[in-house]
Amino acid sequence: MSKGFIFDLDGVIVDTAHFHFLAWRKTAAELGFELTETLNEQLKGVSRIDSLQKILDWAGVSISEETFDRMTAEKNIDYLTHVNQMGHDDILPSVEDFLKKVKTLGHPIALGSASKNAPAILAKVGLLHIFDTIVDGNSVSKAKPDPEVFLIGARQLGVLPENCIVFEDSVAGVAAANAAGMTSVGIGSEDVLDHADFIFKDFTEFHPHFIDQLVTT
Repeated sequence: MSKGFIFDLDGVIVDTAHFHFLAWRKTAAELGFELTETLNEQLKGVSRIDSLQKILDWAGVSISEETFDRMTAEKNIDYLTHVNQMGHDDILPSVEDFLKKVKTLGHPIALGSASKNAPAILAKVGLLHIFDTIVDGNSVSKAKPDPEVFLIGARQLGVLPENCIVFEDSVAGVAAANAAGMTSVGIGSEDVLDHADFIFKDFTEFHPHFIDQLVTT
């Protein structure tokens, strides 16, 4: 039986999560608020609009709709400044080999990311051709932890949700995968992603038969 493999982008396939942190920290500083890496964990996998709203809530600041729109636009420009310098070497260790093995075994692959820049990033690092479908911030109306992004991905792959496996590095992303009834593989800290079905620091920790284990689960 074919399983659907769905991957988040930031912090799973490429290390753009740090780029987001740098851009959001600059935004927060404009509001007179210091964004810490600990607080930033709560922004991973969250849409741009919801992320700024979280920062405003933490800072206890209210801004006009015009300023809100300006700040989200400027944050994206800062983020893209880093992204535009990306290349094949920015793929995280062992990720490309894992994707190719999944593809070789005949399992369909989707991207499920809040990023509206996902196709451009995948093209930059040379992985766009591997994905059968891409569901990004342009395709959904509800942000993680709502499962919409993964449910759309499953539907586009033609695979039932219970037969999908999601790879996520964020609290919201793992929660979304679990809410969708999918198997969740957390990439990161056990302390942060303890609600995932499987947890690994990164793809280098996968044992040789991990795909077989996932497919037969």
